[in-house]
Amino acid sequence: MNRSRGFALLAVATAASALMVTPAQAAAKAEIRYGWVGACAKKDYSVPCGPWHLALGGGKDVQLKDAVVYPTAAGGKIDKESSAPLSISGDGRFVGYFRTSDRKFVVRDVASGSIKVLPGKAAVAPTSVGMLNVDPTFSPDGGRVVLDYYDDDAKLPSLLIDLKTDAVHRIPGNETVQGFSPDGSHLLTTRGTDDNTTELAVYDGSGAEVQSRVVPQVVANNAPIGLADDGVTVGLVIVSPQTNGKTRLRTYDLSTDAVSDAVTLRIPAGESPTKLVWNTSGDVTLWTLQSDADGNTSKAVKRSLNPETGATAARDSFRIKSGIWTWWLPGD
Repeated sequence: MNRSRGFALLAVATAASALMVTPAQAAAKAEIRYGWVGACAKKDYSVPCGPWHLALGGGKDVQLKDAVVYPTAAGGKIDKESSAPLSISGDGRFVGYFRTSDRKFVVRDVASGSIKVLPGKAAVAPTSVGMLNVDPTFSPDGGRVVLDYYDDDAKLPSLLIDLKTDAVHRIPGNETVQGFSPDGSHLLTTRGTDDNTTELAVYDGSGAEVQSRVVPQVVANNAPIGLADDGVTVGLVIVSPQTNGKTRLRTYDLSTDAVSDAVTLRIPAGESPTKLVWNTSGDVTLWTLQSDADGNTSKAVKRSLNPETGATAARDSFRIKSGIWTWWLPGD
């Protein structure tokens, strides 16, 4: 065999191997890192200006040209100094928004491009709140979405929607949605009581309340928080001046009212926790943010967290564009 030809074939094979992309790598490139909308100057302040954008894991930027930028307020008037809601599933596969053509809330699969309209009246923002006061949140896998409405008297029920069956369930309107468990089977909410205390409640996939309890101040006064798959374990992040700014994790058991000892989280200086999400494996995903000298968010870091030891490891990190109006991470 010609030696030079052999080396050439080996080089070609090595190069081809380096160019091969695994299914996991391809999926990561298609995942949404964050969604954002630009800002335009108006006299001495700025306003949002479209279209909405999705920054993907592979570095690609996708425009959501059919997503409403300027929301309707209560009564139907368009507010051109605010941005319409947008939500991204925790796995980065789905994005939800109001569609420009018919003003209905839709869910887009970013990889396939398929679009699903929410069932019935759930797709349309109530006139009493408009789009401006609709807060959508996906389950981590995008299988469910809850629409939390911010009406003045807190009576309009939130809607919990199963996107596979189109079943719609109602959650009391005086509660604030905090997020889903990793498998999407439970929903965590908070509500204030007449005694000026905070109560946590957990609902199952059918909208039935399965847990509720007035919680200690250490649970009520700290964030972010996240619900585990067992439907009773809540993780919460604590940053206290008494601990010299150290970031710590505690867990709280809704069924027993027990608060765990604090575990110090090992994250770099300058990173601030913004989101805590339990995973089906039992560990935690912790999102942190970094800011520039002017206090503007400049970078997001997605970390895996061992809740028993506090050890973390960066799984992804990316810059947040400067000069934009607003942005949303997966799970927001």
